[in-house]
Amino acid sequence: MKQQQAFSGNEKMLKGALHCHTTRSDGRGTPEEVIRYHYQHGYDFLAITDHRNYNLKNFAPDVPITIIPGMEYDSHIEWKNGFRCFHTVCVGPVTGNGFKQDEQPESGKASNQEEYQPYLDDIHAKGNLTIYCHPEWSSTPARYFENQKGNFAMEIWNSGCALNCDMDTDAAYWDEILGQGKVLYGVATDDGHAMEEHCNGWVMVRAENNVNAILEALKAGEFYSSCGPEIYNFYVEDGKAVVECSPVAKIRFHSDKNPTRIVRSADGTMTRAEIDLADTWWASSGEYKYVRATVIDKNGKYAWTNPIFL
Repeated sequence: MKQQQAFSGNEKMLKGALHCHTTRSDGRGTPEEVIRYHYQHGYDFLAITDHRNYNLKNFAPDVPITIIPGMEYDSHIEWKNGFRCFHTVCVGPVTGNGFKQDEQPESGKASNQEEYQPYLDDIHAKGNLTIYCHPEWSSTPARYFENQKGNFAMEIWNSGCALNCDMDTDAAYWDEILGQGKVLYGVATDDGHAMEEHCNGWVMVRAENNVNAILEALKAGEFYSSCGPEIYNFYVEDGKAVVECSPVAKIRFHSDKNPTRIVRSADGTMTRAEIDLADTWWASSGEYKYVRATVIDKNGKYAWTNPIFL
């Protein structure tokens, strides 16, 4: 059996936010307000990722929530008759982090992904993991960012973009990257600026509740993403891909070079679905190289597994 990494091990699943803004940049809520708001919504950890303003601090020390150090970095790559840009969320350790509290690096100057790579290299050299942000909102189809090196994940849901623009709502371009054989995990984030944009998309990480353990689990893909539904297991056994989850109306199985296959429930109570990866008319033309799943509840809320590479 090949089990997706999030569903093995005995650690508790932790609910976390990896991309949010406060009044330290262009957010509406103060850092303390944003921390308390997330704790009230059941979050175990939170990264405050204001624009080019690094944070390692818990602004509400009485709140039992783990603060992941971080910031959002950026570079415009085209600014004429519209725009294209690279935005990168950085999250790192407390000890051994190359960024200092309140460090404010200048925005990058890059016209393409190759020119942007040195900025990523510097972020990685400072001990931080990186997430490629909101590709649809950034006007960057996969060809604009697919050769960036070192990102552990990309945003497959971004609440701010979803609520304001109907963009970055369901893993845009992810399969283009995975289909190239590149390991890139998918995260749901809020990118919250207004308070109502927070707490709409999150990751569920299997880890002990401390910064280093959470970062290691993220790097290893030991998590899934959600806007509501829960996923309890995802594995491939005897040629079948299987998902177990909270009650949903639809479960989709995705892979590059394969049409999406869907299992539906009219009353929205399905908690398990499986497909035979070989039971297709196109099976003789090629095997599944990976498979991932999306579950959708009767209210239209999504959750996404990370892929299993076969």
